[in-house]
Amino acid sequence: MPQELPDPALIERLCRDLPEGRVATDPAVLAGYAHDEAAWAPHGQPAALVRPRTAEEVRTVVRACLDHAAPVVTRGAGTGLSGGANAVDGAVVLSTEAMTAIRRIDPVERLAVVETGVVNEDLRTACAAHDLWYPPDPASARWSTIGGNVATNAGGLCCVKYGVTRDYVLGLEFVTGTGELVRVGRRTAKGVAGYDLTGLMVGSEGTLGVITEVTLRLRPSRPPEHTVAGYFSSLVDAGRAVAAVAVAGIVPSALELIDRYCLQAVDAWQRMGLSADADVVLLGRTDAPGKAGDEEADTILRCFEDAGATWADRSTDPQEADALFEARRLAYPAVERLGPVLTEDVCVPRSAVPEMLGRIHAIAARHDTLIANIAHAGDGNLHPLLITRPGDDEARERAQAAFDEIISEALALGGTVTGEHGVGLLKREGLRAELGPQVMALNQAVKDALDPRGLLNPGKVIGR
Repeated sequence: MPQELPDPALIERLCRDLPEGRVATDPAVLAGYAHDEAAWAPHGQPAALVRPRTAEEVRTVVRACLDHAAPVVTRGAGTGLSGGANAVDGAVVLSTEAMTAIRRIDPVERLAVVETGVVNEDLRTACAAHDLWYPPDPASARWSTIGGNVATNAGGLCCVKYGVTRDYVLGLEFVTGTGELVRVGRRTAKGVAGYDLTGLMVGSEGTLGVITEVTLRLRPSRPPEHTVAGYFSSLVDAGRAVAAVAVAGIVPSALELIDRYCLQAVDAWQRMGLSADADVVLLGRTDAPGKAGDEEADTILRCFEDAGATWADRSTDPQEADALFEARRLAYPAVERLGPVLTEDVCVPRSAVPEMLGRIHAIAARHDTLIANIAHAGDGNLHPLLITRPGDDEARERAQAAFDEIISEALALGGTVTGEHGVGLLKREGLRAELGPQVMALNQAVKDALDPRGLLNPGKVIGR
């Protein structure tokens, strides 16, 4: 079993076997690495922080922890929202932040080979110099790392059309729970040899191995996007517009929802003036080339109008359009300024978006809880943000009850407990409800096979 107190012998070994400066034990430093951005998720006190620079150094850390029965909790930038990177007592926190090499961008094969500490936006910028594009774009793209994106199978604003991180991972290098450094996957356009161990690792949240390198599929650069904005007087009307776009056969390159609470929070922080005229804003984009793009934008506009938009129009100013989407990206950090936030991440069928938004509205009233809403509405991935006042324990209990009810309602509508944030600590009970005991047992068997000592990110996702 993992031990709960710092092991002096382990610290001594790590300091001896790794280059100088890799290991930190200062309590003030450790406190900054003990948890991610999930303010409500519990965390323990790590014994040490290690910031390796190579895959061999990662293997050295894992093998030392195996010999001393110490848990290993891997983290990237710590932008997660489920507690998936939270330390447990006595753990070694392994930060990949120093593994930032973009080793290869291949315009012919359309792939990139990167270390896991590379920031998402930095990779996208490097790809653009080759007229290539890496699509997954979580709202935290400016800060989150590729390793963290892979660990949680992150999505983003354009995944409604282009898919999530799993759709772009061709291969991986990682250290197993037995301390072996292995490669899985491929760098060819096609390949079906063996089980899909690459897909298994994507979304595993550090419970099956420590990823050190990723080979990613790239796409050609896109043509300019057409943007459509719509204002709505209710979440349900905006949800109807989302369903109407799907019925019309349009696959937008983005379809995002922001409600009044989020707009007000962004305005209070950045003074963008967006909350004066709308209770809900829906932002649609299409990147179809030429005439097809104009036609798709016009269809999205009609869907907004027919669903009851109080105002809707196509944007002819690229800067204005970018400002609207910047407000969407800023919504979560803006809401965080109002008080402790419990972030939901349910995903429902697109046809169920109006119903689910209505149920969230009713849950907020029933539990007397302020729930702001942002959403990747085009693929049914909703992010209700439950806000409480600091130190108000009663409000926190009501919010937790609302959180649990939102999960139950999403499952009742044929949805899932997480679309992109991962399970971590906050969604473990929801995962059990979604998968059932037989499938949970299969997941546990995989965990036991790759991490037989149970030292990799213990207590997260399906871990005991």
